[in-house]
Amino acid sequence: MKIEGIITPIVTPFKRDKEQSINYEALKELVDRLINKGVSGIFILGSNGEFHVVSNEEAIEMTKRTIEYVKGRVPVYVGTGRNSTKETIDLSQAVEEAGADALSVITPYFISPNNKELLNHFKLIADSTSLPIVLYNIPKTTKINLSKEIVGELAKIENIVVIKDSSGDMDNLKGYIDACKGTNMKVLVGSDSKIASAIKLGAVGAIAGTSNVITDHVLSLYSALKKEDYEKADKLQEDIEKIRDVLKMETLPSVMKRAVEWQGINVGPARLPVLEVSSSTDDKIKKMLKHYKLR
Repeated sequence: MKIEGIITPIVTPFKRDKEQSINYEALKELVDRLINKGVSGIFILGSNGEFHVVSNEEAIEMTKRTIEYVKGRVPVYVGTGRNSTKETIDLSQAVEEAGADALSVITPYFISPNNKELLNHFKLIADSTSLPIVLYNIPKTTKINLSKEIVGELAKIENIVVIKDSSGDMDNLKGYIDACKGTNMKVLVGSDSKIASAIKLGAVGAIAGTSNVITDHVLSLYSALKKEDYEKADKLQEDIEKIRDVLKMETLPSVMKRAVEWQGINVGPARLPVLEVSSSTDDKIKKMLKHYKLR
């Protein structure tokens, strides 16, 4: 499986019912829209997918449904990282059985394992599955930044094939690229403000949350970078700040989901404790969508 391009970490659609149950009709609509526009992969149960408030049973069912809807058109990536090594392994094996194409495994959070513990954690997970694994580095929320030395060690494991870096630190990302030289491991950027910089350095693509909303824009940015049309790419990259400014106004991923709703797919609110966006933010979302000619 070739991992590159723009992979969308999709929001998880929820109904506005008492249980905030998963809305599978909206999930299918979102998957179809993104694939028809040309994304290179569908990534469920990441940060924008609210993995931390989705039960393992729901995660397995959502994996099955997503695979059914995708119908092999693009790879399906599933976030299975949990604080417990055992729970991560159990969930990873379940989604492998369900037919996922790859796993994304975030570093543990709340606790801060040392380097020896992190290496052991990821090695045990890799040994438990035959699926390709994407390491997920997002220190702003986990308080752990994987060192380039650990990444270099993990790159020696056959099925650990990618690291997604959401640190936003280009020196950190370059360290990963250098650590992966001579191995099969690649680097994806997870910071939407750094897509152009990262790909110029050698990243092979992006797991870009903003592609839930401004899909064509992000795909055009990637296309310009591949063609080495850096003047166009830099302008497109700069313009992503318009949506990023609005996304920061309320708790992740409430603004993102509302923006998708204003485009006609009823993905619902974020799960509690995150509340629906305020009316003033809603007005700013609509203004932002008009900027991108999406309303």
